[in-house]
Amino acid sequence: MDHNKDLFDGMVLFCAVVTQDSMSAAAKLLGHTPSHVSKEIARLETRLGTRLLNRTTRRLSLTESGRVYYENARRIVEDAHALQDRLHSIGDRPFGELRLSVPVVFAHGWLNQWLPEFLDRYPDVDLHLDISERHSDLIGEGIDLLVRIGTLPSSDLVAREILRTRGLTVASPSYLKRNGTPHHPNDLKDHELIDFSFHGITQSWTYMGPGGEVITVPISPRIRCDDAHTEKVLALAGRGVTRLPEISCQAELDAGTLVPILTAFENPPLGVHVIYASRDNLPAKTRAMIDFLVEKVR
Repeated sequence: MDHNKDLFDGMVLFCAVVTQDSMSAAAKLLGHTPSHVSKEIARLETRLGTRLLNRTTRRLSLTESGRVYYENARRIVEDAHALQDRLHSIGDRPFGELRLSVPVVFAHGWLNQWLPEFLDRYPDVDLHLDISERHSDLIGEGIDLLVRIGTLPSSDLVAREILRTRGLTVASPSYLKRNGTPHHPNDLKDHELIDFSFHGITQSWTYMGPGGEVITVPISPRIRCDDAHTEKVLALAGRGVTRLPEISCQAELDAGTLVPILTAFENPPLGVHVIYASRDNLPAKTRAMIDFLVEKVR
């Protein structure tokens, strides 16, 4: 028999009829009319290709096929009710595996230090973390929540901005002492540059001038890499000038081990977004992580 959407139709009605030993009593119990119950049982028998009930004017009795079907169907219905009761008892309690994909800069800059608190707060949630700069397929890979920084491509997914961060041009004090401090984006042509290059070779860096003019600077970096943490490590080691989101290097800025430069030419802030499939029936585990991140960034 083909598996289709009708596979379980009539099963609950049939079990109720057998339990109540009456179509009328089963109809009353389930809020249907006796004629509706009778028609559904007939449809069930047609789909199964066998008679389940012997009917007389005074009583019902199970056929041999009916007894086999009832014993198995009863367990299925009971298991379904038990599962429903379990889900109701869970309610809005977050539980299960949460698959989370975040960029390296967000993980190393903020998320890693928050995760122990999240795990303590939600002991029934298990985390599966993908920390990378790649473009993850939320639906295809079964990911519950993405965190992304910057301009987002158009899609049917839900994106909620949780904060905004500046993109900064930075270098170490030792590098600036050795090579001088650039005061205009055009000065970068005389400096060693470290460029983040993940989706192709970057040809230029763009800045916004104090009067709103766009300044495009051709670049020939000494170092290209696809990992923002490596960018930061190399900048800390005095190997060049790089550009990083402020959230990824706040501790180094506070400590003075990285210095912001060209601050008069900052671009508009970058949005940090959490992205998920739908607002409808959002799992409690996903809602818990979204609310947690919003709480932590405020």
